[in-house]
Amino acid sequence: MSEVFYTSTPKGASLPENAETGRRFLGVLKPSAAVALGVALCLMAVLAVNAVAGWGLGGAAAVTLCIFIAAVWFWIFSPVGDTYVALGAAVALVISGILPSEDLFAALGEDTIWLLMAAFVIAAAVASTGLAARGAAFIVSGARSVRQLAHLTCLGLIVTAFAIPATSGRAALVLPVFLTLRRVLKDRPAVVKMLAVLFPTVILLSAVSSFLGAGAHLITSQILQAAGYPGFDFASWLLLGLPLALVASFLAAELVLRLFTGREERREPLRIPLASLQQDSPQRITGRLDLDEQRSLLLLCAVVALWCTEPIHGLDPALVALIGALVVCLPAYGSVDLGVALKKVPWSMLIFMAATLALGSSLVRTGAADWLAASMLGPVEFFGAAKPYVFVVAVVLVSTAAHLAIQSRSARSAVLIPVIVASAAPMGVDPMAAAFASTAAAGFCHTLTSSAKPVAIFAETEGQPNFEPADLLRLSAWLAPMSAVAVLLFSFTVWPLLGLPVIVSP
Repeated sequence: MSEVFYTSTPKGASLPENAETGRRFLGVLKPSAAVALGVALCLMAVLAVNAVAGWGLGGAAAVTLCIFIAAVWFWIFSPVGDTYVALGAAVALVISGILPSEDLFAALGEDTIWLLMAAFVIAAAVASTGLAARGAAFIVSGARSVRQLAHLTCLGLIVTAFAIPATSGRAALVLPVFLTLRRVLKDRPAVVKMLAVLFPTVILLSAVSSFLGAGAHLITSQILQAAGYPGFDFASWLLLGLPLALVASFLAAELVLRLFTGREERREPLRIPLASLQQDSPQRITGRLDLDEQRSLLLLCAVVALWCTEPIHGLDPALVALIGALVVCLPAYGSVDLGVALKKVPWSMLIFMAATLALGSSLVRTGAADWLAASMLGPVEFFGAAKPYVFVVAVVLVSTAAHLAIQSRSARSAVLIPVIVASAAPMGVDPMAAAFASTAAAGFCHTLTSSAKPVAIFAETEGQPNFEPADLLRLSAWLAPMSAVAVLLFSFTVWPLLGLPVIVSP
């Protein structure tokens, strides 16, 4: 299992055959790429003239917007990797004098980067002990019907959000569990297809439960802090995100169950003995926990508890994670060597986060985000007293659909959050609430096989397709509106009760 842990499919690398269909679908955009490039160049020219003529946008802000527009175009239309584009944009900001070079390099030293790095080390240790496989096997073996299997699987996948950072890491971790279930249930193909769709669906929707569930969450918090707002910590994100993750994930599990299995299939009894699961597992999943598993479980619980109680003890979450990483790698005590664990850290993702943080912060600091927001708010003003509600609905809908243009979840946050934060207050909306709603809505990215790495990972395994692109379109036709409505209901009813009011007094 550890050999596939944290594998990813970077832009430009080969994807499963079904994922290529998604690439061909996106290929329809190619004829329009030249038009989009022309529009982007025209916008840059207008911004340049604006800066010279003094039409309300400063020179630094105009240059920042030009670089931002170029980065967005490359993210959408080019095969260049997301990390390369983000680094190129950050370097362009430094060369143009907008971003001090010290700030760019300091972004790599942000506490969020250290927090993620240490969390990946802890996750590698947990995976190496087989604790995750044991827990998954215990959960699915308790199912006595297809519906119970779907909902117990959903529960187990939600729990992984607190042990494994990033959705691609969670997908790689639970892939062996799915492969074992596929073998055990080979005589029930409808159930296998349901599980193949269910795994990535829940992984993506449940990521909002944890502050470390996706890099986009940390980017959102950092951009809010750059704009002068408190941002989020592990405890506050857990309070707001876990209820949504539970509701969205279990609703999605029921939806997937009904879409991909018939009534007779759901009525047929089901039994998955632990012995059948153990046959294909390289790690022991039965019997008592061994010493390494006990230590990993204790450490994981301690780290999560310290993250949740930060206001009480005052220890920085990154420091807590580093202490945990040192403990799991302690000679003669830990379950993994530090050098081995560090090799499993997705450094490309961390560098991408640092670069996008620099880009987002520059948009906020130069005033480019404020100017862009003011330019886009005209139509919303026509709604009068209803404009805060219209604005929140627009934010959720745009964030839900944004994966069709920008595949990287972190890149979507880097593009949307600075503008949303700058736009929210004039619309009578709390910027933190709007940013959280946008990030939560971005959890839906199921339309194409290439829309998210977990979907691509489960689309085809061991040369065998598990579902077709048409299955994703069928799912998305129901799941997209359901996900957006869930976020809107939480925005207007649940989150205000939890201390995050969406609508604020002028």
